[in-house]
Amino acid sequence: MTDELTPALASSVQAARSARGLSVGALAERSGVSRAMIGKIERGNAQPTAALLGRLSAALGMTLSELVADAERIDRRLVRAAEQPTWTDPASGYRRRAVSPAAGRPLELIEVVLPAGAQVDYPADAYAFIHQQIWVLEGRLRFREGSTDHELDAGDCLQLGPPAPCTFINATDAPCRYLVALTRRFA
Repeated sequence: MTDELTPALASSVQAARSARGLSVGALAERSGVSRAMIGKIERGNAQPTAALLGRLSAALGMTLSELVADAERIDRRLVRAAEQPTWTDPASGYRRRAVSPAAGRPLELIEVVLPAGAQVDYPADAYAFIHQQIWVLEGRLRFREGSTDHELDAGDCLQLGPPAPCTFINATDAPCRYLVALTRRFA
C-alpha cells in the first residue's frame, strides 16, 4: 500500500538532508533511524510511519508539518480544504492534515484523526524546538507526556510542557479528532 505523498516525502527528506550538509550516515546517527531505512525512504521504496518521520524531522530541525508542507510544495496564504495536504501513517491509520498554509509559519495548525484503538509515539527530540497545544474536537484522547497521562475530552485543550517522549492514545472504540497548534521555540 502506497500513500500518494510517499514520493514527495522522499524528495523532501533528501533535499532537507542535503541542504543541511548531512550524509545519510550523519542523519542516521542524529535520528536513530538506520542508514538502510533512510535510503529506502529517500528512494521512495518505503512508506515511513509517523514515529519515524517525527525522528527524521527532529534530526533535520524541522517539524513534521514543515516536512509535509515541503513535500506538497504549497506556499500560499490561502489553502482550501480540498488542497490541504493529508498524510496517513501506515502503521496506525492516523490521518494528519496540514490545515494552515505553509506561508503561515511560524504558527502551524494540524488536524489529526486517530482511529479507535490506535496509538502513535514520538520521541522527546520531536518536541525540542516547538511549543505545542492539543485541542480535542471529537472523542477522547489519552496523551502520555513522559510519565504523565492526560485524559482529554472534546473541548479540552492541553499545553505541552518541556520536551518529553509523548504518546497519543485512543483507547476508545470511536475515532478521536483533535487539532494541534504549534510554534517554534526560540532560545
